[in-house]
Amino acid sequence: MLSTPQKQRIALSAYFLLSGICFSSWASRIPTLKTNYNLSEEDLGNLLMIMPASAIIGIPLSGWLVAKFDSRTPLQIASVAFLISLFSLSWNLSIFGIAIALVLFSVALRIINIAINTQSLAIQEKFEKKIVGSFHGVWSIGGILGVLFSTVMLKYNISIFWHFLFIAIFGCLIILSMFPFLIKNDRAKVGAKFKLGKPSKYITLLGFMVFFAAICEGGMYDWNGVYLKEVVKQEVFTYGYLLLMICMTASRLTIDKLMERFGMQKLYITGSLMVMLGVLIAVVFPTLYPVLLGFCMIGFGISGLYPMTFILAGKSKKYSIAIVMSIISTYSTVGMFLGPPLIGYLAHAFGLQKAFITFIIAGFMFIPLSKMVFSHLKKSV
Repeated sequence: MLSTPQKQRIALSAYFLLSGICFSSWASRIPTLKTNYNLSEEDLGNLLMIMPASAIIGIPLSGWLVAKFDSRTPLQIASVAFLISLFSLSWNLSIFGIAIALVLFSVALRIINIAINTQSLAIQEKFEKKIVGSFHGVWSIGGILGVLFSTVMLKYNISIFWHFLFIAIFGCLIILSMFPFLIKNDRAKVGAKFKLGKPSKYITLLGFMVFFAAICEGGMYDWNGVYLKEVVKQEVFTYGYLLLMICMTASRLTIDKLMERFGMQKLYITGSLMVMLGVLIAVVFPTLYPVLLGFCMIGFGISGLYPMTFILAGKSKKYSIAIVMSIISTYSTVGMFLGPPLIGYLAHAFGLQKAFITFIIAGFMFIPLSKMVFSHLKKSV
């Protein structure tokens, strides 16, 4: 018989898995939408810009939800909205309809990110060993499954409608069966009131760290397929995404042990260097195998940035965990959705290869930011 914490861990892992499947399904099909609507890089960038704007608009809503309810309630509502918005992207909508779907998609994803990470830190308190990294590893496994399924759909010319319908049905089964096992009554009694204002320097630094991580991760998710298709000239353009997700998953499933052995500060610097080198290889040698090698290095480099930063966020004493997650996730969501349109605009102006240099700049930022974070922690001890 499984203990209650083990059941909670499995249930939350299922939500992480579903989130990864849905996001990778969307990201791997962006080239399909680009072709179906005959969009240029600039047009696609304009469309994707809707997502960071929506995430910012959703700040008051998400802040109110995490302060008002247990985290599992907004998680369930947002998960349903996430599935509906994903499925609606396959409905042969007008550009305006696609824009509305992306608004719902981005707001729902923001709420999901806050809720699942709040739950993960609450469950972590019930285990002696670190387990937060394993949740993000499960998200990456979901990403692999999503892109594998997308690859099969593309290979056999299955329409995006049937593709996303299958995902929606699977998602409904997950949320109906796992919801009863999520942590209950975790709404903070103290420090739970959400206030717009200047956060602490520590929270701000962590926010910028996940912001640059999200630019790298979000930009790679949305543009790696286009890069393989238009720069490397590969018909099956999901191979790069698949390798990226495999490397991220392998790293995230071991990140908890790596943190215990080497420490977070060294892992931040190592991750930063791997991202920069991986992007450089993909840009300088735009042929299949060097690009795949570069994507692999990027995957290993960015994989640990999120779980490590969320663990550090849990050390903040100014707000409850849910509110800290809301603040940090604001930076994360904006970066996740700002990266893709930024790459689109730069690609339109300078070409997609040169636009990828943006990831080198974002990857570099972890070196100075992580040094400031750990310096702050030493002073506060």
